[in-house]
Amino acid sequence: MIHWAGRIEKELEKVLQHVTGAQQMRLIYNEKKSQFEIKRNNPKDLVERVARDISKLLNSKRKALEKLAREAEQLQKEHVWQDKDGEEENPLESSASLELEFVDDPNFKNKVNYSSSAVQIPTDIYKGSPVILNELNWTQALERVFIENRREDSSLRWQVFGSATGVTRYYPATPWRAPNKIDLYDVRRRPWALLLLFCRSGSVSGLTLKLMKTSVVEMLDTLSDDDYVNVARFNEKADAVVPCFRTLVQANVRNKKIFKEAVMHMQAKGTTDYKSGFTFAFEQLLNESSAPRANCNKMIMMFTDGGEDRAQEIFEKYNWPNKTVRVFTFSVGQHNYDVTPLQWIACANKGYYFEIPSIGAIRINTQEYLDVLGRPMVLAGPKAKQVQWTNVYQDALNQLILGVMGVDIAINEIKKKTPTYRLGANGYTFAIDPNGYVLLHPNLRPKVSLPPVTLDFLDAELEDSNKEEIRRQMIDGKSGQRKFKTLIKSVDERYIDEAIRTYTWTPVEGTDYSLGLVLPTYSENHIKANLSDQILQVQCKYPGLPISFLFTLKVFLSLWMKYLHLNADMHYILWKFIIFCLYLGDNLLLHNLILDTGIIRQLVEKVWKNKDLNTYGFLAVFAATDGGITRVFPNKAAETWEEDPEPFNASYYRRSLDNKGYIFRAPYRAARDELLNPENDTIGILVSTAVEITIGGKTVKPAVVGVKLDLEAWTDKFKILASNHTDGRHCTLSTLRCGNDDLFFHDLLCYLIDDGGFLIMSNQKDDWNKVGMFFSDVDPYLMFALYNNSFYNRKQSFDYQSVCERMPNSEAGAAPRGVVRSYKSTEMTSATHMSLCSGGAADEVAAEGTDSKERSCVMIQTQFYLSNLSSSYNILQDCGNCSRSLSLCRLIHAKRINSTNLLFVVAEKMPCNTCEIEKLSQEEEECILFHIIHQLAEKTTHCLITRFHLLITIPAETDVFTFIPRLFLS
Repeated sequence: MIHWAGRIEKELEKVLQHVTGAQQMRLIYNEKKSQFEIKRNNPKDLVERVARDISKLLNSKRKALEKLAREAEQLQKEHVWQDKDGEEENPLESSASLELEFVDDPNFKNKVNYSSSAVQIPTDIYKGSPVILNELNWTQALERVFIENRREDSSLRWQVFGSATGVTRYYPATPWRAPNKIDLYDVRRRPWALLLLFCRSGSVSGLTLKLMKTSVVEMLDTLSDDDYVNVARFNEKADAVVPCFRTLVQANVRNKKIFKEAVMHMQAKGTTDYKSGFTFAFEQLLNESSAPRANCNKMIMMFTDGGEDRAQEIFEKYNWPNKTVRVFTFSVGQHNYDVTPLQWIACANKGYYFEIPSIGAIRINTQEYLDVLGRPMVLAGPKAKQVQWTNVYQDALNQLILGVMGVDIAINEIKKKTPTYRLGANGYTFAIDPNGYVLLHPNLRPKVSLPPVTLDFLDAELEDSNKEEIRRQMIDGKSGQRKFKTLIKSVDERYIDEAIRTYTWTPVEGTDYSLGLVLPTYSENHIKANLSDQILQVQCKYPGLPISFLFTLKVFLSLWMKYLHLNADMHYILWKFIIFCLYLGDNLLLHNLILDTGIIRQLVEKVWKNKDLNTYGFLAVFAATDGGITRVFPNKAAETWEEDPEPFNASYYRRSLDNKGYIFRAPYRAARDELLNPENDTIGILVSTAVEITIGGKTVKPAVVGVKLDLEAWTDKFKILASNHTDGRHCTLSTLRCGNDDLFFHDLLCYLIDDGGFLIMSNQKDDWNKVGMFFSDVDPYLMFALYNNSFYNRKQSFDYQSVCERMPNSEAGAAPRGVVRSYKSTEMTSATHMSLCSGGAADEVAAEGTDSKERSCVMIQTQFYLSNLSSSYNILQDCGNCSRSLSLCRLIHAKRINSTNLLFVVAEKMPCNTCEIEKLSQEEEECILFHIIHQLAEKTTHCLITRFHLLITIPAETDVFTFIPRLFLS
């Protein structure tokens, strides 16, 4: 078996090196070294320079914002209040507002009018009231400031004024696209620690109970990531509605979803005891470790249907005389109870009393507390007028109006400040806010149709202790650098690579963001071409360029694909692309593009054209470069090329850089996919390797070369290589046996499996149509044996940006109207919403009455990767008592194929199929948490909360699995 593996290694190395031209490409780079130099990337200098550029960008927008705020204050002071209801003209009814002409603007992705602003008013506010009419009249003058700001900075996006009364004026004007719901978040608020108390005594039932639940949900929606919250229920005793939330937790999207789930499934029972509820609330709020960032501002909100007790002794014990905790009381439902005790409780603790008699009063009354909290900030004057930088969100007209006065900054503007192509395919920058959420990250995939993204840095990458410490230091505003080995998930999310990365980070001055830079070791240098003469020729409309340069290269000029029309003549495309580069002022990109074009042209002429690919069993040969070129030969093969033409986005390209040797990859196939037909379909196996050059002691990997194997041709060769003609033993016949039984003779199973556990090649004809499948779907017993004997490691992670289809409501069961039924997503797409494993009522609360066919969901992703094994190993797989008379087993040999990502496996066929094993799977699955949490409330559980993890252990009788979803509690 070792001999067979050795023969496979030698044949692959000899043929691939000869045909790909990797060595010749190194020589070509050396020949052209006068046309470029290898420059050093200094991570600290790079991240500091980018941070300064971003700081300048954000501060320029800040000036526009501050100008708006000053003008708004002055305009409001000068406005003469009109108190005659209905006598003055209603601006909303003027004909001018209906006759605007709108033009398409790609910057806004909408039709806009630059000469006017527009207004949006929530549906539950009476538009004809004097307050609203006055607000509309004085804010009309803001149009002048909006227009001036845009004239001074044409890159400004939406400019918005959001009033405390609910009026939103935005510029430029555009038809309002009604979102599912509007969050009236007020940026004047400082972070708050909030405890919501929910009375669940037996008197609370029917409509009153529904009003309470909906009120608590609406209240949660007024909180932001800077707030900390817990929700408690009380009757004779009090406890948290989510058992594992024993302290205040961050009011992020994920945690609020869990609260909503739990609240919507609460039931009423027992009698009311305010003392138990307030005791629980004060002990939570006065716990120094509960919410360190919100320690100065605390409040309790109690929802009840009424009661006689004033719980005065509790306030004397915990809150008087300093009254550091404010108490708001809400009387819910229509009843005849004396509300004096509730009014006294609120007034005695610097709070406010509200009544919610019906559904229509919920939104207004659960948001009026913002006015009460804002009063001290108004009195604070200029000290309270601080610019607040938000996390990534959809533009103001899609979801949120964040702030009293706001301007939008496009993420693409920030991305332009980063030197993407100096960092290489696997280098990148990222930025996080004070909550650890990413503002900028290559794994952040916003989706317009769903709520805003709040993706934590540790969820954007595969988490480890080093990244936890980096996140902590970035939140604290510190600078630093750390080099370590970490796990990297591939672009196609099928593979895990272990690679060395250098993380460098620094705060962005003038903001509360922090910027990070990640570099692989091979990206510590980069190529800088100097081809001024060649570019001059192109700028002179290429009269001096050889015809082959413009017409014969079947090249994907892939950078900024959306700006190119690949159906046009090749010379036109190249010309248009170069003009585009010149427009961007990106000379490095342009010079490197032309350098790479010349190098690949020589590779084709000197190597590829002299090879008959069919004789080697190859369908195509290709090369891709950091300069952005992908060249496929012959030309006919380029027409069926299915890989991403942008090298930096191609999984094979990025994985080849991170791994030594040749990387094999078959076309991915799930177990549910239709089987291939090798007789009719030509199946190609992609093989790629990085080209590494060293000049002047500096090393770079500027390109990747590879071939596409013809599966049928190489399977025949594989069977010949895996054979021994001297003794007649090969991968089709064998007399190997296990134990002392001479009765059983078995053909050998011979496989090549890649480092992700996917089938690349098999000697079994029945398996040829399964190439590209996860190996457990081909031979579950053998895959389990490989995993169980540590050939493969398993890594599970959560994808919080997934999108699933919204399922229709079921008529069965007692679930509330609009409950979303969870399901297994059949297609992995991105989303802007991050949630802890959830489904059901949480989405129902947010989406009731909407027409969206999608919902955010959380998927559990599983990848397998080869462990660090270099020798040959034998495994004895015992199947147990497969018959009453015999105990059978099989012998398995496995060896890593050197200089590849392949594992060569030889095994006897299974003597039976009754062994009890774990069926391994690489299919992603939807994570449903609420049903587990709901059971936790009624069963004995064990909850362990740490800074970054929530460990939930479920009793065996619940018949659910145990897992560890992460909650960021601080």
